[in-house]
Amino acid sequence: MIDLRSDTITKPSDGMRAAMAAAEVGDDVYQEDPTIAELEARTADLLGHEAGLFVPSGTMSNLLGVWLNVPRGQEILCDELAHIVRAEHGSHANLHGITSRTWSSGGTGLASAAVIEALIAPPAGFLVQTAGVEIENTHNFGGGTIQPYDELVRINQVCRGAGVNMHLDGARLWNAHVVTGVAMRDYGTLFDTVSVCYSKGLGAPVGSVLVSNRANIDRARLQRKSLGGGMRQAGILAAGCLYALDHNVDRLADDHAGAAALAEAVRDRAPQAVGDAPQTNIVVLSTGARASGEVVAAAQQSGVAISGVGPHTVRAVTHLDVTADDCRQAGEILGKLLA
Repeated sequence: MIDLRSDTITKPSDGMRAAMAAAEVGDDVYQEDPTIAELEARTADLLGHEAGLFVPSGTMSNLLGVWLNVPRGQEILCDELAHIVRAEHGSHANLHGITSRTWSSGGTGLASAAVIEALIAPPAGFLVQTAGVEIENTHNFGGGTIQPYDELVRINQVCRGAGVNMHLDGARLWNAHVVTGVAMRDYGTLFDTVSVCYSKGLGAPVGSVLVSNRANIDRARLQRKSLGGGMRQAGILAAGCLYALDHNVDRLADDHAGAAALAEAVRDRAPQAVGDAPQTNIVVLSTGARASGEVVAAAQQSGVAISGVGPHTVRAVTHLDVTADDCRQAGEILGKLLA
């Protein structure tokens, strides 16, 4: 089986397992785990922020980041396909009383300063106050698209001028960095809070880190405990993330090449199924009149595991546990199914 459901399904390598087994640990609720402290400090520095907080998942990291930026009863603006409104089970509203309002990017996931500026609510007692803007980079359901850096700068200027906070869901920011060459710090310093994930393209088994100023991270640490996210000797997990940071960033280019090869193989047989060439490691395919569930089941029977992400769209995600040959073979199989 060529498993392309997600880049979260990777297994830790022997080197990563050895690093985890050798990790120095302590009780992180007491802030005594040196390996977690190292991961938090290195991630914060990489993104140009004062402090970081290790959490079990990207959903919890986003939950805390948005909470830091948006008081209860106020709103966050984001793309209609953003992970925070499509794949986090309404937790921002359910747990933190935060409402959301979305813009449409036509399925691309790309954000626009002009659109955001028009959406920010003016000061008025009868309108929900806009407190935050959330950007996803790369954009998952947009097909791994990269937000253009110059547009992010313009969005930052709009938000700063309006007194609106900014959160970056950078679960796959590493992928954007590898493609564009824009430094992680340059991305990170545009935002008040940034979440990055280690258990997707970088291949660690568990973990994300939220970064911000120290006062925000102190608040988030307490709220993490309230949400049940306080961990004890979790330096074993953080060691996997540190190994990933040291060994698995540059190799993301291989995943991007694999996605391009997969898309091209599909295009050879079913050009109508493929849109623009993938920018990173996510390929979204149209199933035409066929239901996505039918295509997912047929692909599974043919030895390729993919995900349905819409009534007539499926997604394949390349990662470090599949080879270039796997990607080409999967593309040929999917192309036959979609032809």
